Amino acid sequence: MSAHEANEVASAATSTTHVSGEQSTVQAAPVSQGTCGEGESAIPADKVEEKIEAREEDWEHDPINPRNWSFSKKWIAVSIVSAYTFVSPLSSSMMAPGLPDLAEKYNVTNPTIIAMYLSIFLLSFALGPLFLAPLSEMYGRKWVLHGGNIGLLGFNIGCALAPTSNAFIAFRFLSGFAGSAPIACGGGVISDLFSEKDRASAMAIYSLGPLIGPAVGPIMGGFISMTIGVQYVFYVIVAFCGLATVLAIPLRETYAPIIRLQRDNQIGRDLERAAAAHPHLSANHEGNKWQYLWANLTRPAILLTRSFVCFILSLYMALMYGIYYLMFATFPDLFSGEYHFNTGVSGLAYIGLGLGFLLATLFGAHISDKIYLNLCNRNGGKGKPEMRIPSLIIGSFFVPIGLFWYGWSAQARIHWIMPIIGTGIFGFGLMTTYLPIMLYLVDTFAFAASALAAASVFRSLLGFAFPLFGQQMYAALGYGGGNSLLAGLAIVLGIPFPIWIYYYGERIRARSSLAR
Repeated sequence: MSAHEANEVASAATSTTHVSGEQSTVQAAPVSQGTCGEGESAIPADKVEEKIEAREEDWEHDPINPRNWSFSKKWIAVSIVSAYTFVSPLSSSMMAPGLPDLAEKYNVTNPTIIAMYLSIFLLSFALGPLFLAPLSEMYGRKWVLHGGNIGLLGFNIGCALAPTSNAFIAFRFLSGFAGSAPIACGGGVISDLFSEKDRASAMAIYSLGPLIGPAVGPIMGGFISMTIGVQYVFYVIVAFCGLATVLAIPLRETYAPIIRLQRDNQIGRDLERAAAAHPHLSANHEGNKWQYLWANLTRPAILLTRSFVCFILSLYMALMYGIYYLMFATFPDLFSGEYHFNTGVSGLAYIGLGLGFLLATLFGAHISDKIYLNLCNRNGGKGKPEMRIPSLIIGSFFVPIGLFWYGWSAQARIHWIMPIIGTGIFGFGLMTTYLPIMLYLVDTFAFAASALAAASVFRSLLGFAFPLFGQQMYAALGYGGGNSLLAGLAIVLGIPFPIWIYYYGERIRARSSLAR
């Protein structure tokens, strides 16, 4: 075992707080004899200890435990996080139909630079969760979500007013970093609120944001760019961010260790003992905070390099996400150049993807849950992560079908509805595979947020890279050949490996120190 692994095991032994947001128990440090500090509580320390231990033992039934919240309170939290998760991906693609206008504004002719206007957002979108996920476990989900949304608002004002091409790219990069907060925290919030058997529907709603947002954005952005100018696309995003800020006022903290720390302080726990019991949350333990932050920064890389299951599922998700953003970068040329759509109407080409996502969300929320529960019942009521895989296998067949349909109908220049139908089939397959992969990672890994961060980083990096070479690939291979190549990769990654995981995943988990 490496020194790094040994440190992680030691850390896990002293604190069972999971980054997934699962209900956690933090080991209590010894309490000094006597009374608590003056001004904090006059209750004797032994009485405080008894009261705290009683509350710790009753945490499973405690009304402040997020999993014991009322149905309405849980779904208010899910709705707020989903709104945040919708706004930030919306801003990633809303200006896609206006790329030619931006190129003209900044006098840029290089297609790679023009594509970077769109995709640079995704580079920082990939890096942000590595920092923001651990911060959410030091200071709480709520404030990271609020701060990210306010940052997204400010940096989009910068995009609207950027005087040069380089300034615009810089503000887009910063917008992506701030906008990644819901991606960093959202999966954890779902895990905070719902148990394994209940979280599929909530995860489906939450997952809709990162996929439907980029599809809806260009529909709006096309008409805005054509009528009042591409600059106002960013002002509309600012308005959405402001609306989300107002709607998010009722959001309460969902991360269990933060809630319990606040509770313990309220019942008279002295600050020194609270700091000892929750070292990574204490302002007096900066060294521990930096160690905790470093462990969370490096853990996604460890999961990707030491867990083949995490790597292959993340790679498959990343491939689909890269293809998704490749479509954003190439749709304007295809539908404006080949089908002679104007800037506003070309935004409607993204409707196929959006409809595919909506249909898949209904499938994911209902059928996926049904399959999982049926397999649980056959297994004596005990669920396994592999029970998420049948939905993934079903969705994997739609991805290449959609790509073949889209590519060859565009290559043949047949009626414009045909490539749009193809993108709808692809969108259905993407969403139908996206949801079970997310649920499988949450169910499988003890450090589930790190697994989600690993997948997020991987997919956002490919989402950044694919648009940069899209024009060159289609110029060399054509829409039919290029999409056939991508469909072949989707078949290789999406068909055999999920089947293999379904039959052998449990054995792999049993041998892995990274799994639950």
